[in-house]
Amino acid sequence: MAFSVVLKPAAVRELRKIPEDMRRRVAARIDALATDPRPAGVEPLKGEPDCFRLRVGEYRILYQVERKAHAVLIARIRHRREVYRRR
Repeated sequence: MAFSVVLKPAAVRELRKIPEDMRRRVAARIDALATDPRPAGVEPLKGEPDCFRLRVGEYRILYQVERKAHAVLIARIRHRREVYRRR
């Protein structure tokens, strides 16, 4: 069964700031999360239940899997040097 992929408004804004060629790569990986929310290379975030990190070049996608709702919630999409910093 496929998962629905939901981007938080902040993630949508961050996605728009990424260069076009990288944006296509990131979008393809996000679309792939609908069929497999835990593909090869995904790492869980320490201290955060059901939160994962997906690498796409020098960018990182931080997301949460909600199994009961069959949804993947994309929280952040940023460059690797910025993604883990708290606001």
